[in-house]
Amino acid sequence: MEKWFVAAKKADFDKWAADLQISPVLARILRNRDLVEEEQARLFLYGTLQDCHSPWLMKDMDRAVEEIQRAIEGDIRLRVIGDYDVDGICSSFILTKGLQILGGNVDTVIPHRIHDGYGLSEGLIREAASDGIQMIITCDNGIAASEPIALANSMGMQVIVTDHHEVPYLEENGTRTEILPPALAVVDPKQLSCHYPFPGICGGVVAYKLMQALAEKTGSTALKNTLEELLEFAALSTVCDVMELKDENRIIVREGLIRMTASRNEGLRALIEVNELDAGKLSAYHLGFVIGPCLNASGRLDTAKRGLELLQSMTKVDAMRMARELKELNDSRKNLTLKGVEAAQIYLQEHHMEGDKVMVIYLPDVHESLAGIIAGRIREQFNRPVFILTKGEEGVKGSGRSMEGYHMYDEMTKVKHFFTKYGGHKLAAGLSMLEENIEPLRKALNEGCHLTEEDFCPKVHIDVPMPISYADENLARQLELLEPFGVGNPKPLFAQKNLIFQSGLKMGKNKNFARFTVETPEGRREQLVFFGSLDKFDSFLEERFGENSARMLYDGRGNFPISVVYQLGMNNYRGKTEKQILMQYYA
Repeated sequence: MEKWFVAAKKADFDKWAADLQISPVLARILRNRDLVEEEQARLFLYGTLQDCHSPWLMKDMDRAVEEIQRAIEGDIRLRVIGDYDVDGICSSFILTKGLQILGGNVDTVIPHRIHDGYGLSEGLIREAASDGIQMIITCDNGIAASEPIALANSMGMQVIVTDHHEVPYLEENGTRTEILPPALAVVDPKQLSCHYPFPGICGGVVAYKLMQALAEKTGSTALKNTLEELLEFAALSTVCDVMELKDENRIIVREGLIRMTASRNEGLRALIEVNELDAGKLSAYHLGFVIGPCLNASGRLDTAKRGLELLQSMTKVDAMRMARELKELNDSRKNLTLKGVEAAQIYLQEHHMEGDKVMVIYLPDVHESLAGIIAGRIREQFNRPVFILTKGEEGVKGSGRSMEGYHMYDEMTKVKHFFTKYGGHKLAAGLSMLEENIEPLRKALNEGCHLTEEDFCPKVHIDVPMPISYADENLARQLELLEPFGVGNPKPLFAQKNLIFQSGLKMGKNKNFARFTVETPEGRREQLVFFGSLDKFDSFLEERFGENSARMLYDGRGNFPISVVYQLGMNNYRGKTEKQILMQYYA
């Protein structure tokens, strides 16, 4: 069962409400998003692109711009090398298109997940040399590629790194020493010596910032105008790479979604169309769970080049053909993922690992591209850090997904001798290793894990204990000011004790969600919608109120006091828009 916590952060909510022209309830929610000053709250609600941080604040940005300008003017051959996930595809698109507009002689390579592995490998360096490439610009990778970059230098090639991942380090006597690659310029806000105000940006935003800086330095009107289109992909990257929607990330995603309503990009428009989405009502959810997975599927089950080619397509006919193919790939990926999740659950039972603090699951027959998705699903189920390992062409490959309180990259660094290669950040990581090290890794991670049983209990953070009678349409519309929602800016949660559940109606084609009629302590009737597990809710009723309680409720004979945590929003159905109260948790 979850533990419920009520946020108790202090501020002058009435003053914030008056000055910002919002409800005191909204003011309290803003404070719960770790906003301390009223000006921070104002930026959160009303910030524009002009409030985003200057790209020039990033370490080595000036050097990267200078060297790229020199390379373009000298007509030397450039190669962008990205990654095979959404962030890598989008950042590759951003860099390549921007450099082409500036007249750069540039091509793009995205590593093949299985044949090349993640990031800048020595094989890709040798391939670039044989192709006559003189400068490599990485995106969404490169910070951990010291040896390949040293090889490139020895072969007469220059390298500029743009990345956002954690910088590798050595730690001795509590002191960390960064291991920076020997590149011409390293643009990564995670560097200790980089004082960029908000380091929590993705690779796509780093690439976008580089193009922004180049537009300023060169004075290129064409590139400046194209930044409008490129912003859409910085937004898509941010959501799909699960960055916190705080600070400028929030502004970038919000402004990117606005531009997507009339996107200039044929590929993105095609993805919206084949998934039957309304371009005028796109949300961060659609980016993260509909559009992004289609692009991701290309890098998982085929080659990410197909995703990049879709974004680069020039005609609607080509774009629609490729978008349909990617949607079919994603549908296939969904089926394979379900089977992989089942295999992981069986593995846990057979190896008696349900009690492990850190779950290390070896699924040799699962496609390595699905490891990260499966790890995420198992993490959600058990609320524990999870590594899914699969059999690769050489040894074992894997992906990890973490939870609050467990910095995955730092914990992996403590046992890095088990890996042949690894990288990532706080909540996600990738690795390569030898098969014989799987059990020793599992043992070491669990012995070194500082998490307690209390950490594994899911926590529900309630923004405001608020009677449902206050949850009116006016407040529901005000809450839209807080969008886009996502990591770091979840949909607000409210709570009320002892609502009387009087009746229920199971709905949907498969009767998999329900609408309940409840009575408030003031005697008002309200409707709650619930999309969670009805089987679990029915079992809860039977345990709490006795046998046949569920049947009584659905027969309209309920009289059951239940405390609920709920969300408030507006729902549009068949042309009718009205407030909707969604029950999320109950006790």
